[in-house]
Formats: sequence, structure tokens, C-alpha cells
Amino acid sequence: MRWIIRAGVALAGIVLVAVGLIAMVPSERIAQAVSAQFEAMTGRKMALTGEVKPRLWPSLGVTTGPVSIANADWAASDQPLFRAESLSIDVNLGALMGGEVKILGLSADQPQINLERDKDGQANWVFAASTAGAEGGVPAPATGFTLDQGSITGGSIRFNDRQTGQVIALDNVDATLAIPDFSGPFTLTATALSGGQGVALDLQGGVFSAFAMGRVVPLTASLTAGGSTIGFDGRGGYAPVAAEGALTANLADLPALGALMGSDLSRPGPGLGQDKLQITGTLTMDGTGAAFLRGAEIVADQNQLKGDLDLLPGEARFKLKGQLAAGPITIGTGPEGEMGGGQAGGMEAEGWPTGEIDVSALGAIDAEIALAAPSIDLGVLKLGQTRALITVDRARAVIDIREMQAYEGQITGDFVVNGRGGLSVGGRLNFAGLKTQPLLMDLAGWDRLVSTGDFDLEFLGVGNSIDAIMKSLKGKGSLELGQGELRGLDIAGMLKTLDLNYVGEGQKTIFDGLAGTYTITGGVLSNSDLKLVAPYVTASGTGEIGLGGRTLNYRLRPTALAAEDGTGGVMVPLLITGTWADPKFRLDLESIAREKMEAEAKAAAARLEEQAKAAEAAAKAELEQRLKEELGVEVAPDESLGDAAQRGATDALEDQARKALEEILNGN
Repeated sequence: MRWIIRAGVALAGIVLVAVGLIAMVPSERIAQAVSAQFEAMTGRKMALTGEVKPRLWPSLGVTTGPVSIANADWAASDQPLFRAESLSIDVNLGALMGGEVKILGLSADQPQINLERDKDGQANWVFAASTAGAEGGVPAPATGFTLDQGSITGGSIRFNDRQTGQVIALDNVDATLAIPDFSGPFTLTATALSGGQGVALDLQGGVFSAFAMGRVVPLTASLTAGGSTIGFDGRGGYAPVAAEGALTANLADLPALGALMGSDLSRPGPGLGQDKLQITGTLTMDGTGAAFLRGAEIVADQNQLKGDLDLLPGEARFKLKGQLAAGPITIGTGPEGEMGGGQAGGMEAEGWPTGEIDVSALGAIDAEIALAAPSIDLGVLKLGQTRALITVDRARAVIDIREMQAYEGQITGDFVVNGRGGLSVGGRLNFAGLKTQPLLMDLAGWDRLVSTGDFDLEFLGVGNSIDAIMKSLKGKGSLELGQGELRGLDIAGMLKTLDLNYVGEGQKTIFDGLAGTYTITGGVLSNSDLKLVAPYVTASGTGEIGLGGRTLNYRLRPTALAAEDGTGGVMVPLLITGTWADPKFRLDLESIAREKMEAEAKAAAARLEEQAKAAEAAAKAELEQRLKEELGVEVAPDESLGDAAQRGATDALEDQARKALEEILNGN
């Protein structure tokens, strides 16, 4: 019984103590202190509305109703900077007994954070009071403010950047901020969803009082977006954004990172970071919005590049400038061979790929990058030592080729990829001294032309797929080949025997030179002046090659020479038709008969014309003779017979009139 009485007394004592402690908690004072402290630190008013309730369990403190933090006066949005359904504040009982409010915990339920930057770069999260204090010093706290743990749950963050037009949205935000000492280290961890992808931030800094005022302090941060992670270890501040330290970035998930930044970034292709994209270096941000990466190392799949990069703010978008030196570069075209080259379908492919080409990344940033590499393997084109300047301006990329070794020759010129309002590609390229066999093998899987040549090409294609681009190609160019051989076709043997068995493996035509010019319209290459000179044969050619439809319609007019001086011989036109995958060769014997009949008709017409001319000459001679004998008229070299006859008649009449006049005058 006594134990029961003692337990009852103890319980009653605990209740009395609890009631007394609750009565001791000055809830309004705590709320006012928090508001005053916040406004003193930031220059912004914090509004605590609704009933402020004291709380004993599980910790001593208060719970508020709705709370908000005023936006900047200049902000375009009518929403507050911060709003939450409730705010829970935990205090230190010992400090409270001594007359001091010391915050142990601060949590917000379903907060909404609205961040904004105007066209001039002014940010609403930069508080006026943040810049107070001695230059370069660490400001002392206004009070003994500490925060063992501050948290938000189920929040949302919206960032409207009116400078770039970007809008960033984060939902389901859970974050924890710990400030054990206002003048000491602090930590911030956060998770959220961005476009359905998980985002996480882990930040550790020193001297919170200085950081809160925008000063640069020791800082370590890690940001994860989807499969991408960005790490920083150095010093940094946020008003303005400034940093100096080591940067490590694993950009394996660019779409998720782009969604976080409010940009539409696509997954890179093979060799450009499709499976692996990492960047390391020393990052410096000077507070002007510019970022400088020194000693940068970039790994994109199997490719490695080193150099320096500068990211500079612009009116509409950032501009990336840099100089990069690479090792051997390999940029694949994928297992299905999107380019239709030798190892990707080649001449036997039925058509060009119709998949849409995504160049949206060109519009995300402007660029001016000098690149040097010992070799570049594009899958369908293999290049040697290369130096190029790559510029991107408003989604239009220009590759200015300063040096490019390829197939034992050189390539110069420029190549353009224009992503403004669709996709177009074009350029002006000059190829000097290139080996044709390996070049055509890589480009089209065709190894039958063995020579060294010079080429000029000017072209433009429009479309969102390789198929559309090839079918829209227009341009012009020329080619000139030196000594070589055309494998798979013995033109001289075929002409001498009129047998198509001279087409196929083991057959070839050796030539001394080949040249011609061409134009391209609607994806069709037209040529009318091809000339081939060989020891036993000459040939001219005219026709069309369907670059878009991969078709052939070409007439080769070879002549097998019979004499050493190039005269005589046999000429039989060779028709090449069909598709690239299945070309058809046919001797145009019908055209020989037709041309022979046309030639005989022309010869007969010429003979008739000669006979007519001869008859006319004979008649003229006879008339001239009669004029001379009968009228005594000599026909001048440049005088017609009619004029001569008229002149003779006129002279005769004048002579008779003269004689008649003389007789009258003489009285006869």
C-alpha cells in the first residue's frame, strides 16, 4: 500500500512539474525572438500567423500556425519567398532558464520556396543585411543563435530565371540544416524530385555566420541528379556565387541534370559520353557569373581530352571557350550503322537511316573551342592529325578545319551543322591527295577504285534524319584522279569481245587519269563531262547517281583504241543502272545501230547538200559564160548573176541611147 501511495505522490509531483514548465514557456516571446532575429540577419520580415502553442513533449518549444518570409520589393512574383503550413521551434531549457532563447530545432511543414532572378541578375534570395560587416572579416552573430537541426518536409522549390528564361522546379523536398555554432561549421542535406528523377545535395561548410552574409568559406558539396554526380571541395559563397576548389563531375545522366537546370539535354552519342562522361579540374567562379576550369580532364567513353575551359555569361545563354588537346578520338555510329558506311551497311544497305537526329543540345550553350587530336575515328571516316576550331552560335555549329590528315592526303574547309528551326548540314571541303580505295571503303564499303585524287565539294542538306538530308542534297564539285585502276570491270576486253563476262572479280581497267565536274540537286548527282584516259581505251561519261535513293543511271562511252595514235577502234556505250546494292551493266548495242543510222542519214544529207551545191555552181558557171559571150558581161567575184545581168542590160540600153542621140545630133 505504501508503494502505491508513494507512486501516486510521485506521479502527482511529475504532473505538477509538467504544468509548471508549460506555464514557464513564453511562446509569444519565442516567436517574436525568432522573427526579430531573422529580420536582423536578413532584412526580411518573417510573419508568424495563427496560434503559437507551447510544447513540452517530446521537446520543449512551440509550434506555430502558417509562416511566411517576405519576397524582395522588386520581385515580379506576388508570392512570398517562403511559406509553410506550420513551423516547429525547439529551445534549450537551460538557456531559457537563464533568460536566453537558444534554438535547438526548427522544422517547416510543406514549405513553398519561390526563388527569382530578374533580367539584371538581381536575386531575391540575396538579403540586404547579408553584406553588412567589415570587408574581409567574419561577422559576429547578433545573438547566441544556434540550430542543432532545421528541417523541411514535403516542400517545393521554384526558380524563375528571367535572365535565361529557365524555370527549375523541385518537388517532395526534404532537407536538414544543422548549425551547432553560429560562427562555426554547418551541414545541409536535401533530397527532392526533379521531373520524376531523384535529386540529392550534401553540403558541409565552415563559419556559418560569414556564409550567411555571402562571404566565401571552406565548402564541400556533392550534388546528385539521376545518375549524375557533381562534387566540389574548396571554398565558396553564394552572394554573389563565388568558388575556388577541386571539381569532379560524373555526367552519366545528362537528361536528369538538364531537367534540374531547366534545360533539355539529350544523351550523347557513342564516343561523346553515351556510357561515360567525367570532368575534373580546378574550378574558379569570380562572382560575375563566369566559371573557369583549369587543368581540365574530360573522359567521354574511351576518349580523353585535357585543357582549359571558360564558361562566360551572355545575353541569352552561356558561352564556353577553351583549348583542348586530345588523345586518339573514336566516335562510333552505333551497331546499326546510322551513316551507312563500309562497316555500317555500305553499298548493300537498302536505304539511309530514317531515325530522327537530335541536335537540341546545340541551343543550350554557345561555344568557341580549339581542338587538337592525333587521330579521329568517325566510324565511317578515319582522320589523322587534326586541328580545328569549333564555334557554336545560337544552335549553329561551324567546324573550321585548320589541319586534317586523312588517307595519306589533306582535308581543308569547313563543315556546318545548323539546328535553328530544324536541322541542316553543309560545307565547303577540299580533299587533296587522298587514296580513293580506303576512303570509299570506309564511306560506302566499295574498294574497286584504286587511285590518288583531288576533290572539291560544296553541299547543303536539310532534314531531321540522314535519309531526309541525303534526299535533299544540293551542291557542286569536281574530281581529278591520277594513275590507277578500276577493279571489277575490263572495259577494253569487253569492247573487243562485246562480252559482259569482263565484268566481275578478277577484271580491271588500268587508267592514266580520270576527271570531271558535277552538280547535286534534290539528292541527285549529275555529271556530263567525265573523261577517262587509259593505255588501250578512252571513255567519256554522262548520267546521274541518286545519292538519296541510292540509284544508278549512268552511260559510259568507252572507245577501244586500234592505233597507237589513238584513232580507230571500237566504241560501245556501257549502261550502268539499278541500285548501289545491285548494279546492272548492259552494252547498249541498240544505240550503236541507232547512232549508225543517224550517222548514215547525216552523211546522206551531207552528200545531197554537196550535190546541190555542185549543181548550183555548175549552173552559175554556165550562166556566167553566157553573160560573157552574149552580153559581154564579166561577173565580179562578189557579184551575183542577177546583178551582173541587170548591169549588162543597163549598159546595153545606155549604149543604144547614146548612139541614137549621136545620130540625132549629127543630123542623120
